[in-house]
Amino acid sequence: MTGIVYKSTGSWYQVKSDNGEFYKCRIKGKFRIKGIKSTNPIAVGDKVVFDVEKKGDEETGVIKKILDRDNFIVRKSVNLSKQTHIIAANIDQVFLLITINNPPTFTAFIDRFLVATRAYRIDTILVFNKIDAYQIEEKAEILYLKDIYQAIGYRCVEVSSTQNKNIDKVKELMTGKTSMFVGHSGVGKSTLVNAVEPTLNLKTKEISDQHNQGKHTTTFAEMFDLTFDAKIIDTPGIKGFGVVDIDKYELGDYFPEFFALKQDCKFNNCIHTKEPQCAVKKALEKEEISWSRYKSYLQILSGEDETEHFRTDVWNEEDNK
Repeated sequence: MTGIVYKSTGSWYQVKSDNGEFYKCRIKGKFRIKGIKSTNPIAVGDKVVFDVEKKGDEETGVIKKILDRDNFIVRKSVNLSKQTHIIAANIDQVFLLITINNPPTFTAFIDRFLVATRAYRIDTILVFNKIDAYQIEEKAEILYLKDIYQAIGYRCVEVSSTQNKNIDKVKELMTGKTSMFVGHSGVGKSTLVNAVEPTLNLKTKEISDQHNQGKHTTTFAEMFDLTFDAKIIDTPGIKGFGVVDIDKYELGDYFPEFFALKQDCKFNNCIHTKEPQCAVKKALEKEEISWSRYKSYLQILSGEDETEHFRTDVWNEEDNK
């Protein structure tokens, strides 16, 4: 039988077969995909082939094969090995939820995530959430960020789940597609999902006053079928995001505004740092390119982590349990 993985707990997988039935499945022995060294061999969204075994009244599945992936998105492993963790596979688009405070989402995190999704050919929509809660200064910051990202081709949506603002626009963008919702813990992801599909009734929690960040509610990534011809993958709150396996000479290609100027650089292998007659640096001096984007580029290029309060290589400890 063939089906799609809807939930993974690390040892068991919930698979929806092509006939619409759900099966509790496991994998037999070691399971590796050629060319991918990951902590989890199977991810939510994977299309798999499985056999059904019957013991007494209980039916369980054994996953035999993973079908070719259209794409997948990964993060760095929590430990210091070179392994990665596959968050989800076969995704049409990602909604990256951004909040200005409670908790803050920094541009370094946004840019690293956009590099990763562009590298894996996944469309990303920036969702500025909780806009009903912002004062004039925070609203000005949203406008500033929207100017940066819309100018380089990213769709931006302002949303308020509590006031039902632009929820219909989000649903329209989701229709007919498999979407993944991602963001720091506390950005209102589960609240937004519930606004989009109230029947899901995902658990939500308040912001932690002590640390000014969200308490996680989702432990494992999970896919849901929605009532308006859409699928959603809900993920654990991400504390930071690591960029993996991108050659330094190719990194600029994943910054659309850099890539557009690449042909005007003097050297074909220009990495936009110390080279003479670099079109990217000229555009930067003219403020035609965002300094925050260039700073993110340099951080990734040098292999630096994000600053101390939003490291790139871990998720919240609770999310790893």
